Amino acid sequence: MLSIRDCLDYCDLTDDEIELIAEHEGIPDVAAAQLACGLVQTPEGVLLLTNYMRELIERATQRGEFEKAERAKGLCARFMADHPLPH
Repeated sequence: MLSIRDCLDYCDLTDDEIELIAEHEGIPDVAAAQLACGLVQTPEGVLLLTNYMRELIERATQRGEFEKAERAKGLCARFMADHPLPH
């Protein structure tokens, strides 16, 4: 059986990125890791994950949670650098 660490290592995602996806989807981290590992395999999936992160940034900003928004911005930037979309 694969552990969450095996899944994250396979798809090159961080614990923090998975945490954001879990928050966006309202699911446990393990389920978010499985979801993300599948999505990160396609350009459409990478775009969807990027949009999840952007939505969380927007929500945090609207609620005045500026530290959370800044942290999410950094994670989103790292994710986009690691998983660039074709133009």
